[in-house]
Amino acid sequence: MADPKGEARRRPLVLLVDDFEDNREMFADYFSFSGFDVAQAGTGTEALEKAFALRPDIILMDLSLPGLDGWEATRRLKKDERTQRIPVIAVTGHALRGHSEGAMQAGCDAFIAKPCMPDDLLRRVKEFLEKPAASGTGS
Repeated sequence: MADPKGEARRRPLVLLVDDFEDNREMFADYFSFSGFDVAQAGTGTEALEKAFALRPDIILMDLSLPGLDGWEATRRLKKDERTQRIPVIAVTGHALRGHSEGAMQAGCDAFIAKPCMPDDLLRRVKEFLEKPAASGTGS
């Protein structure tokens, strides 16, 4: 894995996007302890800025965000050649029928309803990072 400057990165980078700071901190601590580097964003705009600058290996995207929501942030990430191959997992309280399909149409690669256990989320992240297509992310 390489960062935008071409330097080797030892640990996969996860971008956690959630407007609820306690959620971000809990998952950031859990992922850091589990061997990941973690960046955080509290808004869709901040998520775009960090994704473009850091090129994370995977993005965990809350869909309900102030201002630019996670739906639109994901659409923009998937339209941009710098970030279109980065897997985006929707992690959201939008668990009603149709929200999963809507998230996929917006470009999310998977959908996990909140609340979720950190172990379940970690397992899904590892599944995506172990896929052969994931080797092209972050570049």
